[in-house]
Amino acid sequence: MSQTQPRTRTGVQRAMGPLNSVVERFIPSALVFAIVLTVLVMVAALGLTDAGPVDVVRAWGDGLSGLLPFMTQMALILLLGYILANTGPVRAGLRRLAAVPRGRVMPYVFVALVTCVAGLFTWGLGLVVGALLAKEVAAEGRRRGEPRHFPLLVAAGYTGMVVWHMGYSGSAPLVAATPDSFVSEQLGQPLPITETTFSTWNIITTVLAVAVVAGTVALMAPRHGAGIIEMPEHRMSDDEVTYDVTTPADRLDASRVLTLVPGLLLLAYLVIYFSGGGTITLDIVNWSFLTLCLLLVRNPFEIIELTQRAASNVGEILLQFPLYAGIMGIMAGTGLITVLSEALVSVSTPATFGLLAFLSAGIVNFFVPSGGGQIAVQGPVLLEAASSLGVDPEVAVMAIAYGDQWTNMIQPFWALPLLAIAGLKIRDILGYTTVILLTTGVLFAAALLVLGSGVG
Repeated sequence: MSQTQPRTRTGVQRAMGPLNSVVERFIPSALVFAIVLTVLVMVAALGLTDAGPVDVVRAWGDGLSGLLPFMTQMALILLLGYILANTGPVRAGLRRLAAVPRGRVMPYVFVALVTCVAGLFTWGLGLVVGALLAKEVAAEGRRRGEPRHFPLLVAAGYTGMVVWHMGYSGSAPLVAATPDSFVSEQLGQPLPITETTFSTWNIITTVLAVAVVAGTVALMAPRHGAGIIEMPEHRMSDDEVTYDVTTPADRLDASRVLTLVPGLLLLAYLVIYFSGGGTITLDIVNWSFLTLCLLLVRNPFEIIELTQRAASNVGEILLQFPLYAGIMGIMAGTGLITVLSEALVSVSTPATFGLLAFLSAGIVNFFVPSGGGQIAVQGPVLLEAASSLGVDPEVAVMAIAYGDQWTNMIQPFWALPLLAIAGLKIRDILGYTTVILLTTGVLFAAALLVLGSGVG
């Protein structure tokens, strides 16, 4: 990687060096985590319930297909976010945005702010926009002769994942708002997103979280000449979609009309849906993203090529979700949900439940690095515990959301697509994202304590 002088590590990099080494050497893939968690839950069911080995295996097998519709919804969010971020208008907009920030600090803060806004719209979009904008801002710095520290830019481009679950595509609130979802038994009726995502207290916490992220990134901006590592020149080139039009079939695939028409039809449907009193669900979130993709791509050639590029990021999710569903099947089929919820109730009060649920969700995120998978595994437990304590269900739902997004900063799974685009390794950004974990963690914990005290 190119650098402006012999490489010296910043203070943050030196402080986080031991953690970086542990992560790189000992943290396995997310798939391995899912397999290990499956075994642990099986052992817990055998030890804590009356279920025998045959009962546990049967519950696991019966549950494997329990999340197939939800798995498709999650895959579409990532797929469509990637496509949307790589459409011509969005890429052009990113290039224009990259020319805005100047100075020593603002390029890093600017990337973080734009990434957080994109992440609040959809995590799939935020991931890709963060990586692409980091590259554009780094390239703009090279053109201007203003060296910019590429690892910090990429870390800033990952910060959307520490706020995404508070926003439009948040899995936990959307699942709770969707009729007949897998938490409907605990809820009794759908929980409107006006009680979760669009509640006053969550909006305030979201604004504060973005401000904390921006402030933290600003404090980590390197001094001039302090070991700044620039983006390699070969990464400045764009990998644009190209195609040849030589046959009548090619002319159809190159036709703007064939993506514009379904895009306009979907737009008309969404207008009719919302004007008729429809509410936001996971399906509606995906159809809104698909609408934008169809309206912004040039033709079928482009959307097909972008879909093929996005497929590698989606495949691992599809492989893991049946395992999450199997875990959910064990917990429900053996009564482990009740055992765990009673254990949480025994150490919680209505005032502290939100904080403890948040911390538990942060830990579970290491093993289930997907907001969708996490609400599937943990949602029934926490909602049942909240009901036993007389705590409103929105506290449990948003505690899962906050905990899931919080430890994304040190959980390498979702960083992989971003790092692949940037050409970096997890150790290059982990020192910075760990600091963001610490500062945002204080905010999230305080918000849930205030909410639990009845002040929120």
